Amino acid sequence: MIDLAFLDGLPVAVMGLGKSGLATATALRRSGADVMVWDDNPASRAAAEADGFRVVDLAAADLSGFDLAGLAALVWSPGIPHTHPKPHTVALRARAAGIEPVCDVDLLGRAERDAAFIGITGTNGKSTTTTLIGHVMAAAGRAIRVGGNLGTPVLSFDPLGSGGTHILEMSSYQLELTHSIVFDVAVLLNITPDHLARHGGMDGYVAAKKLIFRGQTGNRTAVVGVDDALSRKIYDDLAETGAQRVWPVSAQGPVAGGVYAQDGWLVDDTEGTAERVAELARFPALLGAHNHQNAAAAYAACKAAGVPAATIAAAMESFPGLAHRQQLVATVPTGNGGVRFVNDSKATNADATEKALATFDPIYWILGGQAKDTGLAGLEGYMGRVRHAFLIGEAQEQFAAWLDAQGVAHTRCGTLDIATSKAAGLALAEAKPSACVLLSPACASWDQFANFEKRGEAFAAYAAAIAKAQQQSGSADE
Repeated sequence: MIDLAFLDGLPVAVMGLGKSGLATATALRRSGADVMVWDDNPASRAAAEADGFRVVDLAAADLSGFDLAGLAALVWSPGIPHTHPKPHTVALRARAAGIEPVCDVDLLGRAERDAAFIGITGTNGKSTTTTLIGHVMAAAGRAIRVGGNLGTPVLSFDPLGSGGTHILEMSSYQLELTHSIVFDVAVLLNITPDHLARHGGMDGYVAAKKLIFRGQTGNRTAVVGVDDALSRKIYDDLAETGAQRVWPVSAQGPVAGGVYAQDGWLVDDTEGTAERVAELARFPALLGAHNHQNAAAAYAACKAAGVPAATIAAAMESFPGLAHRQQLVATVPTGNGGVRFVNDSKATNADATEKALATFDPIYWILGGQAKDTGLAGLEGYMGRVRHAFLIGEAQEQFAAWLDAQGVAHTRCGTLDIATSKAAGLALAEAKPSACVLLSPACASWDQFANFEKRGEAFAAYAAAIAKAQQQSGSADE
C-alpha cells in the first residue's frame, strides 16, 4: 500500500466510500493521518464505522471552524458530482472554505514523486490501451503498476519509487481532481460525446480531457489520436505550442511524425522513416480499426518510455485482451465454421458499440439497458451487418422504434437470458459463415445489473451453457 507519510498527523477527509474511497481511507490511517470519512449511503457509513473509521457528516460540519477548514486534503470520489450538473453540498462548502477536492490519484502523485507516470484517457479504448501498455512494459522487464479508472485503487499499489512506472487509466472525472501529476507520457485516444451533464456540456468535457497534458514540457511526450476532429484540434494546438514532444496516432492511414495503421501494418514514422514494425494480423486480441488505433497509441507510449520497437511488437502478439471488450467467450461449431459469442458488455454507449459493429458480420445483436442521451445515433451505417436485433432492459421500446426506422428485424426479449437464447437459436439455425452473437448493449447496465462486468459475466455463462448443450447434443447424435 502507498505510504502517505507526508500526511502523518494531519486531518484528512474522505468523501465517498466506494472501492477507491475505502482504499484511500485505509492508506491514510496506516500512514498516521487523522482520518474522517463520509458517504451519503447509510450502509456504507455503517460499514466504515464498524471498521473503526471516524464517520463525520461533512455536509453538516462547520467548514469555517476547526474541524474542516484546516484540512490537509479533502479526497473526493470521482463519481460524486462536484461541479455539474449540480455540485454536492460538501463540494460547495469545501470550496467556500478554500479547500479544493482531489482524488486518490493526486495523493499517489504526491507520494511517488520519483516514479514515472504514463496516463491514458479518451472516450473509448482507455482500458484496452492502458492494459496493453502495461503488458508491453512488463514484458520489457519494467517495474510497473497498472490501475486508476481501470479498477485497481491506486493507493493499494505497492510503492515503486525511482525506476518504476505507474500506468494509469484516467477518466475525465479523475483528471479534474488530479493536480499533482505531470505525466511523462500522456495519451489521448479520442473524444466523442459522453458524460456531458457532468461537465456542463461538450466544451467542459473536452477541457477535462485536455488536462491529461497539463504541465508537460521538455522531453515529456503527448500521444494524441487524430481520427476525430476534436482530438485533431488538440493535437494541432499542442504541436503549435511546442512545449513537449507530440506524436499523432491514427488507424486511418499515414500521419507524419507519428504511428499509424496502413495496409495491415503498424507503421512508425516518429523518426521520419515510416518503418513497418508489425503486421496487425499478428495481434489476435486487437481486431478492428479502433483496436488498431489502440495498438498505435500503446506502441507510441511504450517507445516514448524507452522500450525497443521489437520488444513492443513481440509483446503485443501475446496480449490476451480484456474481459468484456469484444471478448470471445464461446464458439459453437457449424458447417460454416461456427457461431461466435462475443461479450462486449463494456460498450455502454453508441460510439463504443460502433467499434464492435464494424468488426463483425453477420451479427445477431443483443442491445439495450439504461440508455445514454445519444441513444443509437451514428450506428445507421452498420445496420446492413445486423441479421436480427434482440432487445433488453429499459431502452427496449426506444431502441425498437429506432430499429423500425432502420428496417432492422428485432425481437423484444426483456432480459439477457432470453435474448441470448433467442439470438443463439436463430444464429445456429441460419448457420451463416462468420456468424456472431454479439452483446454490445450501447447502454449502461444499472437497470438490470450492478455493473457492466456482471452483465458480461452473465452473458458469458449463458453462452457457455449453450455451447455445452450443443456439444452434448452433437455427441448424442453421433
